[in-house]
Amino acid sequence: MRTEENPPIPAVIPRAEHCVSRADVNEYALKVLYRLKDAGFEAYLVGGGVRDLLLGREPKDFDIATSARPDDVRGLFRNSRLIGRRFRLAHVHFGRYIIEVATFRARLEVEDAGETLLRDGRIIRDNVYGTIAQDAWRRDFTVNALYYDIRDFSVVDYTGGMVDLVAGVLRPIGDPAERYREDPVRMLRAVRFAAKLGFRIHSEAEAPIRELGSLLESVPAARLFDEVLKMFHGGYAHATFELLRHYGLLSYLFPMTESALRHEDGGFPLTFVARALENTDLRINDNKPVTPSFLYGVLLWEPVRERLQRYMEQDMSEIDAMQRAADEVIAAQLRRTSLPRRFSVPMREIWLMQPRFRQRQGKRPLRLLGHPRFRAAYDFLCLRAAAGEALQEDCQWWTDLQTMDTDAHQGAVSQARKRPRRRKPASARANANA
Repeated sequence: MRTEENPPIPAVIPRAEHCVSRADVNEYALKVLYRLKDAGFEAYLVGGGVRDLLLGREPKDFDIATSARPDDVRGLFRNSRLIGRRFRLAHVHFGRYIIEVATFRARLEVEDAGETLLRDGRIIRDNVYGTIAQDAWRRDFTVNALYYDIRDFSVVDYTGGMVDLVAGVLRPIGDPAERYREDPVRMLRAVRFAAKLGFRIHSEAEAPIRELGSLLESVPAARLFDEVLKMFHGGYAHATFELLRHYGLLSYLFPMTESALRHEDGGFPLTFVARALENTDLRINDNKPVTPSFLYGVLLWEPVRERLQRYMEQDMSEIDAMQRAADEVIAAQLRRTSLPRRFSVPMREIWLMQPRFRQRQGKRPLRLLGHPRFRAAYDFLCLRAAAGEALQEDCQWWTDLQTMDTDAHQGAVSQARKRPRRRKPASARANANA
């Protein structure tokens, strides 16, 4: 059995036996690799970039692992800066493009860690440098621990990643429970990679996810927000959502949503969320913009709707009930995942605009058409209709209105506001004429 304490001689896959080509590697990554090599340091392309190239995919990022220390990298690249508190690494900037360069890491021994470990075993500082073999065993999953050697263009495998890559298996390196305790976010990463790659999580790694999900409650809300965006804005949001529910992790990210999903009525709200996530995937794959405002708005809509109904049953006006429901849901969600105001404010506006789509009299429709959040709110309305809410007529009316020219807009509004004119009582007219 391969273990860190008894590491094997790595499997070296020569260039003729794998599909990774320098032609597919980012030119800036190649510049960094060659400069490090020419300066006498070991330098490897590593992680998701190598994994995706081996799978015939286009990598999103190209990360580099090296024997050079952060200060050495800083000295070689004037266009770099050092970042990180838990683990120091270098970002080499080429305009807006960034190549991340990390020094080989060694395992942090608990007895020597001192204040660098929290009591629950979670690592908070990890500046322990080592060799490539040690670095491989510090990575999260075997398929992410494959190294592309710029010296001879081979792929170096210390953890059996190539076997798992061919088998379509996502396997944590080392003891799964221990690795999840070190960093609970690894459970979310397991779900994200499984959804992205279409892999299955190894059976030995599944049970600890269900047992240790509560550890996510100790992760900072800002970090969980970043992970949510990675999971739901990567082009595989629907598959990720299904896996999060399967492993019981959604309740730690969106507890109100998970609670609402347990009480379906004609498939709603599950159908609504599923359609929205499928639509998000389509937009991302078509290189269309997406925003956390809409994503969070969808995921939290049912909790808002439940509170809205409850407050309206207490004789509260619809607008007051909606405002109160929105405020409560946002405040509760912020205790789990952060949501910057630049996203929470538009999300709230999308919710508050939903009742306004029923107001078609006077100049209100034209004013609503001019609202900066109209398109997002309109899409939200039609998504609700498609998911089964009785809003098909509203969606169609607003769809038709947008296809009209300016004169037709005015005509539609004029037609909508033709109502019988209320005459003042005779006594009021008499007083007015007095």
